[in-house]
Amino acid sequence: MKPIVVVGSINLDLVAAADRIPQVGETITGHAFHTFHGGKGANQAVAAAKLGYPVAMVGNVGSDSFGTQLRAGMEQAGVNTSYVNTVDGASGVALITTGVRGENSIVVVPGANGQLSPQLLERTTAILERAGFLLAQLEIPVETVEYLAQFAERHNIPLMLDPAPARELPTTLLRRITWITPNETETQQLLQESENDDDAPDAAAEQLLDCGVKNVLLKLGSRGCLVAQGTLAKERIPAFAVNPVDTTAAGDAFNGAFAVGLMSGFTVNRSAVFASAAAAISVTRAGAQPSMPTLAEVQAFLDQRLKTKTDAPRFEVESKM
Repeated sequence: MKPIVVVGSINLDLVAAADRIPQVGETITGHAFHTFHGGKGANQAVAAAKLGYPVAMVGNVGSDSFGTQLRAGMEQAGVNTSYVNTVDGASGVALITTGVRGENSIVVVPGANGQLSPQLLERTTAILERAGFLLAQLEIPVETVEYLAQFAERHNIPLMLDPAPARELPTTLLRRITWITPNETETQQLLQESENDDDAPDAAAEQLLDCGVKNVLLKLGSRGCLVAQGTLAKERIPAFAVNPVDTTAAGDAFNGAFAVGLMSGFTVNRSAVFASAAAAISVTRAGAQPSMPTLAEVQAFLDQRLKTKTDAPRFEVESKM
């Protein structure tokens, strides 16, 4: 089986929980503090691995104690870390504040992730060439993402980009992307627009397709997601209603599960429903990687939530670990 290969960030999340997120210049008192293994890249790798699919991580950790912890955490989840480099200096960290409604505010300090250069990526050609699907984000240098996109195009390997943190991207990069998966804020940043009406997602998806992206999946939070595939009719997939505890890494849970669905032979629609279930479960738990559900948990959730259970397709993912 060809593995999913994730190229991206590996962070330690420092999480402060409070009743709400403070305003600019305001100091408030929190009620809990935790550290969790995180980083958008590592989160997506763990999300896919916990669903039983073979996953390899390409990235950097620092030479500090955080780096040892982060590598061990991924390995415990079933991620192949043979292509994770240890570089001098600090590992990446994310400073996260969460509120009682599950909202969050995040500041990411790249650390070792900022040293993941195209030159380091060249050393991982062996695993990149074996990939059935490549996943990337923007918590590593954009020139490294561009190198990966060129590699993916050259070797005819599908590439999914989670364009976070939000920024404008060159058209040359967008044209090499098989799937782009922004949320609404990231979509506005990509297109340099501020529209927020009900028709905005459809129009934004069309604009991204016009930029050369092959397929678009817009994450709309509690409103689900919008799938746009070339000239096919756009499709909205509703979200599952849950009581959120912490929305950190919900998008990563979605991306990892969506890739697993596609690699398992699901249709795009079924993959999006499968991913929505994984994301829904993740927001009911605290932390990034600890919130990622197992395959059994996602299947049980879908069995419970799908209305017409007898007619609904079974979301079978054969474990390939």
